[in-house]
Amino acid sequence: MTYKVVELTTVTDECIEETLNTWCREGWQFESIQFVVRDSSKRPSMAFIFFTRSAEDQ
Repeated sequence: MTYKVVELTTVTDECIEETLNTWCREGWQFESIQFVVRDSSKRPSMAFIFFTRSAEDQ
């Protein structure tokens, strides 16, 4: 199993959608997403998107 982590510093629905579509087209499977939220704001300041790919797919 191979893992890929993509860091987003601009967290909008368009950026998340573009990242998911780009890496899934490349054969990566979406695993999860983690948001970083600062105390002073309810909006995420960063996001980390995790993908996996099996060794056979490489």
